[in-house]
Amino acid sequence: MNVESIDGVLLVDKGQDMTSHDVVAVARRTLNTKKIGHCGTLDPMATGLLILVIGKATKIQDLLMSEDKEYMGTMELGKTTNTQDAEGEVETESEVADFAAEQIKEAFDKFRGDFYQTPPMVSAIKKDGVPLYKLARQGKEVKRDPRFVHVYSSRIDGIDLPSIDFSVKCSKGFYVRTYAHDIGQELGCGAFLKGLRRTRSGKFDLERSLTFEELKHGDRSDVISKMLSLPEVSRLRGA
Repeated sequence: MNVESIDGVLLVDKGQDMTSHDVVAVARRTLNTKKIGHCGTLDPMATGLLILVIGKATKIQDLLMSEDKEYMGTMELGKTTNTQDAEGEVETESEVADFAAEQIKEAFDKFRGDFYQTPPMVSAIKKDGVPLYKLARQGKEVKRDPRFVHVYSSRIDGIDLPSIDFSVKCSKGFYVRTYAHDIGQELGCGAFLKGLRRTRSGKFDLERSLTFEELKHGDRSDVISKMLSLPEVSRLRGA
């Protein structure tokens, strides 16, 4: 791959407590190139697959962002937060019943296939050009239009009340923290998203990903060698 003109896709396994923008900023420094974008923001608390598009690959950013995603998560029953995840302030607390596995499965099954999801206030969606999270910080709550989303499959990986481990395969624009919140509402005790890891996006998974530390401290030529070229991306996607 030509070092002077870096074009391709880099898969990064994002760590916790950093923004997607932080990863992009480090990639710009390591690769010494400005033309880098990312496909699908991960919240600071979330880990896992972040797709970086570099050089000419930025032209297919929207295409890659539109693909289905897979996540592994943990929700905690009995509390709701103002962000619907562990980063926020607790708003309500309820006792958690000794739910049977079947009751929990029934609640998950209510959110399969096509349905509408109301995005959280703390999100990057814009209202009149202003991201909702900025309005939320000012203590403002605005009406959000429900979004049509799709859950292809979900699985309960473990139950250790009040925690539930799960996996979900979903469409773009899907908020896993809202999914956790809504399942908590369905169970009648509330819930928030305690942990989240993106494991797949479209045809990309973590198998060929770099860790954030490898990206930050790695040699430029080594990082470039881990990139997927545009022809590789095309073949992988079956385009």
